[in-house]
Amino acid sequence: MSEVMAVLDDVIFWVLALSAVASGVMVFRFDSMARATYALLTSLLCVGGEVLLLGLDYLGVVIVLMMTIEMAIMAVFMVMYMMNPAGLMPMTMVHNKKGAAVICATVFAFLAAGIVLAPWPSRRGRPSADPTMDLGMSLMGPQMLTMMTLGLALFATIVATVVLATRRGRYDRFGDDLKARTAEDPVRGGLGR
Repeated sequence: MSEVMAVLDDVIFWVLALSAVASGVMVFRFDSMARATYALLTSLLCVGGEVLLLGLDYLGVVIVLMMTIEMAIMAVFMVMYMMNPAGLMPMTMVHNKKGAAVICATVFAFLAAGIVLAPWPSRRGRPSADPTMDLGMSLMGPQMLTMMTLGLALFATIVATVVLATRRGRYDRFGDDLKARTAEDPVRGGLGR
């Protein structure tokens, strides 16, 4: 059974790795900024899947959540502000193609040589029983509780600012019966003036 799981892990690893590289290449092939954004999201989700496959559940989930939200927001802004969001006119995402190709090939060869030629250390000891806790402690040290509290405080601040920034809601304008539209906004200001 363990041999089947090992083979399945290998298959999932290579599928995610090849998908990440292929969708990363498609970022530079698409004419549409929105499509390029979602291709980048696909690549980053595959990387998150690789991290999950390594057993770092917390880090993998954080990567997936962060990249999904970030790319969704980015796609909205691309459609709103870019001159060619749908890819109706030919465009390119690459500038200085020859220089970029030389730099990419050099960096890839350097990193691949480092992976192959580096003297990798052999494992000492056993894996931790709780890798998420150990990862948090190595990243944050004794300040883990402080950072968690700070994260909640920042989230509450963001929600409170959004709530306080909108003086009027939809019920202020038309009351409880939203279907009964009046010709004029009963409250001055806003869209109805």
